[in-house]
Amino acid sequence: MLDFKFEILKTAYPMLCQGVWATAKVVFFSFILAMLFGLIVGVARYRSRSLYLLFSPYVEFFRGTPLLIQLFFIYYGLPTIGISMDSFTAACLGLGLNGGAYISEIIRGSLLSVDQDQLEASYALGLTWFQSMVYVIFPQAFTVAIPPLVNSFSSLLKDTSLVSVLAITELTRVGQLIYTRTFRAFEIYLAIGMLYFMMTFVMTLLSKYLEKKYKVQGRIS
Repeated sequence: MLDFKFEILKTAYPMLCQGVWATAKVVFFSFILAMLFGLIVGVARYRSRSLYLLFSPYVEFFRGTPLLIQLFFIYYGLPTIGISMDSFTAACLGLGLNGGAYISEIIRGSLLSVDQDQLEASYALGLTWFQSMVYVIFPQAFTVAIPPLVNSFSSLLKDTSLVSVLAITELTRVGQLIYTRTFRAFEIYLAIGMLYFMMTFVMTLLSKYLEKKYKVQGRIS
């Protein structure tokens, strides 16, 4: 019969809370970087063929290699050529670059989903390219991009478990530390799995809310 010991989770509660907070900080800053990289690269690759080719190596490299290797390279490899950074910065940069490669394709695809005749029509009305993007193309592309962007955030959240290899005491690392003290893997990793699930489930609910909100607005307009 399963001997589930709740007292272990009660004792580990403070450490688990610290792990959740550390994970939240990593995913917050990583997603900001990912959105920044993704927006710049996505718009650039949408605008012209030459920029598409220029940024293609970045997109293909970070989508085509394991995230764990990218984190190792940034944290352990770059110092050999004189580029050193702390583990938190390396984790955020690695996750941001990796996530940005995927988000750039989401942005580009969302922009391409808008009828290009609208861009030409905005030019005919005297709008510049920048004005056309801000007032005509982006608002429509945003509604298309909401579900995949939220999915990217959820994926980034789960990928933060890999930064434990950089000695960052986030949720997965906390679980490893608690396990070495208690040797109760079932309770600890079940709790950690549930914490990850709750965080991603909140993002799922947010995605559904945003989809419903902008779908209703689209009908009214």
